[in-house]
Amino acid sequence: MSRHMPSHRRSLLISRYAPSEGQHCHLRSTTLLPLLPHLQLEEQLIISSHLLDHHPYRRKKKNNKQQQQHLVKELLTSSFDMGAHEDAEVGRDMRKPLLRTGVWYAMQGEASNQSTPSGSAKNLHSGSVSVLLCVLTVALGSAQFGFSCGYSSPTEEDIESDLGLSVSQYSIFASLVNVGGMVGAVMSGQMAEHIGRKGSLMIAAVPNVLGWLAISFAKDSSFLYIGRLLGGYGVGVISYVVPVYIAEISPENMRGTLGSVNQLSITFGTLLAYLFGLFVNWRILAILGSLPCLILIPGLFFIPESPRWLAQMGLTQEFEASLQVLRGSDTDISLEVDEIKSCVASTDKTTTIRFAELKKKRYWFPLMVGIGLLMLRQLSGINGVFFYSTTIFESAGISSSNVATVGLGAIQVLCTGVATCLPDKAGRRLLLIVSSSAMTLSLLFVAVVFYIESSASEDSQLYSIMGILSVVGLVAFVIAFSLGMGSIPWLIMSEILPANIKGHAGSMATLANWITTWVITLTANLLLDWSAGGTFTIYAAVAACSAVFVILFVPETKGRTLEEIQSSF
Repeated sequence: MSRHMPSHRRSLLISRYAPSEGQHCHLRSTTLLPLLPHLQLEEQLIISSHLLDHHPYRRKKKNNKQQQQHLVKELLTSSFDMGAHEDAEVGRDMRKPLLRTGVWYAMQGEASNQSTPSGSAKNLHSGSVSVLLCVLTVALGSAQFGFSCGYSSPTEEDIESDLGLSVSQYSIFASLVNVGGMVGAVMSGQMAEHIGRKGSLMIAAVPNVLGWLAISFAKDSSFLYIGRLLGGYGVGVISYVVPVYIAEISPENMRGTLGSVNQLSITFGTLLAYLFGLFVNWRILAILGSLPCLILIPGLFFIPESPRWLAQMGLTQEFEASLQVLRGSDTDISLEVDEIKSCVASTDKTTTIRFAELKKKRYWFPLMVGIGLLMLRQLSGINGVFFYSTTIFESAGISSSNVATVGLGAIQVLCTGVATCLPDKAGRRLLLIVSSSAMTLSLLFVAVVFYIESSASEDSQLYSIMGILSVVGLVAFVIAFSLGMGSIPWLIMSEILPANIKGHAGSMATLANWITTWVITLTANLLLDWSAGGTFTIYAAVAACSAVFVILFVPETKGRTLEEIQSSF
């Protein structure tokens, strides 16, 4: 309990809201409960403490702290139910889900309430399968994200020759996905807060499909630009909403593994773009690029909305139905329901805060961690390596550079897949430290190789050896990146942002990611022309800073619920 509030303020609160000692005191007071959701957490705790001091049970057992905690939890949970009903009546700031809770799983939730709760392996297995299917469905959006990033690499020569584009025009086309991504990132947070996670994914999927169609049927550069902007906007929204949705539906013991599926799908989508680009022309490749979202759109009607978002919106019945399906039809979800309700009841109901309030550590610290990880992730040069991998391989003396790029993408998918099971076992911090440290060493190795290569003649044996070693170093860099820095920054961003600033803060973090992606894409080729060794030295310095940043600032979130993580700041 906080002791910082002045005594006269505490007395005023107690006299105004709580019953006196002579009055009948019980936790479900119809006078008190409707007011609690609109008070600050400190005020709620002061009033609840006063009630406990005068509660009949307290007089009998003053030292029973466990009972006191239970009564406080009951008070806050009850206030959630009444506050949620009141918020629903006033429209909860006019927020509502675009895609309502599906009838098929709402019926399952109702049926499960009539059954006897059990913790059998069968029920746990059923819940795990349900969550996995939901994750795989929304991961189609992540695959779309990866396909968009990989599309420009194998299609450059064909598009330039078919439409008569100059190199500068094609560079604009390739970079517009980042511009669209910035716009989508700015809108993604508030969109997800107002119409839900599923509704946001629907709005993101439709422009993606239209964008790919515009590219496929393009007759000149204008259609290419429009299509790329639409696709970029869609993946900008997807890049925020998918990791947040996965984090909010996953049980705490599986959240790291399931959260890593987001990055695995991105790398898989990129690999598909590289692979199909070897065999089909750019128009057919664009049609293939629309398939993930064409499957995602109907799939969204068969998965539940995020239960935590439904709880924030006061949709109690749909919240419990959604959570029941995600955990298994016969699983007892009462403890998790109470925890989420307590968290929502003790959180400021407004999802819009003034920038002045970001001075509070509970807001600025998780925001700083989220933005810092996503920016350092990009500034280490991973997208620069992949976007210009063909040029890098050619400079290393590899003739089949496109095939080598496909091989590099396959290695990234394989390593990311292996790493998906590690966050829930080894922890987030350890993987980030190991990953960024290994990235530093591999990038320094590549830098030294390029420095030596630049001083050797092209027809010498030393030049050929250095070319092979540079590829070895790049492969080591991709493996190191895949172990931690590839997936965990998105995972931690979705875990640590407080619920009442998640919309704004999530948009800011995602925007920072897209801005740094654009900067790396824009500067990588220029830096490589200036000095390949110098470029990778800069990337190595950023990777070293990433390790220091993680050691100093990033908290461990393994084995903790979202409510525990967000209340720790």
